[in-house]
Amino acid sequence: MLVSLWPAAAPAAAPAPAGPAVTETPAPAQLARDRRDIEAALAEYEAGRLREAERRFLELARRGNPVGRYNLAMMHVLDEVARPDKREAVRLLEASAAQGFVRAEFALAQIYELGVVGPPDIGRSIEWYRRAAEHGHVDAQVSMGTAYYLGRGVPADPAAAAQWYRLAANGGDVGAQYLLGSMYEAGLGVERDLRIARYWYDVAARNGDEAAPHKVRELDERLKAGEGR
Repeated sequence: MLVSLWPAAAPAAAPAPAGPAVTETPAPAQLARDRRDIEAALAEYEAGRLREAERRFLELARRGNPVGRYNLAMMHVLDEVARPDKREAVRLLEASAAQGFVRAEFALAQIYELGVVGPPDIGRSIEWYRRAAEHGHVDAQVSMGTAYYLGRGVPADPAAAAQWYRLAANGGDVGAQYLLGSMYEAGLGVERDLRIARYWYDVAARNGDEAAPHKVRELDERLKAGEGR
């Protein structure tokens, strides 16, 4: 599912991907003005006044604001502007991503995965998921883990899958926490270790995964019986 409008936020601090040069950091007065204008645009959007929201985001985009570019792009993707143009959405997202806005990188990955601007392109999708994942986007890290787990768009590599799932698990993704537990339980991509498996199942359980408590109890019994690795 494509991400939608996002409130005012500073561009991501991570290094920008290869592409157009990153713009200089705006002065504090400009940042304050941009934040006010983004909040005003979002208020119009949330009130259903889409034409006014479009106008305000367009003004921000023309000023080079990465959040304005991102939000206007998503309105194009969601057919919420007067004249939706998916290729214009891609152009705006690429400009936003070049400024270090990680959500734009993730949105581009989804656009190419879903074939929003043509046939699905898993190769380009993986490129953008990787960029977003390397810049700390947890959902992108899950997507990279799944790509390596299934061999989708990249060669299957359980060890690489475990590395990406570990990053996502440390970032709080419950599904990745459970999957990492299962990988340690099975010895898939990692050395089999029921104690570490139990740790990750327990973390997932504490974060609301419904199946994880059963796995914690099961591994407690197995560990009590002397099974460790």
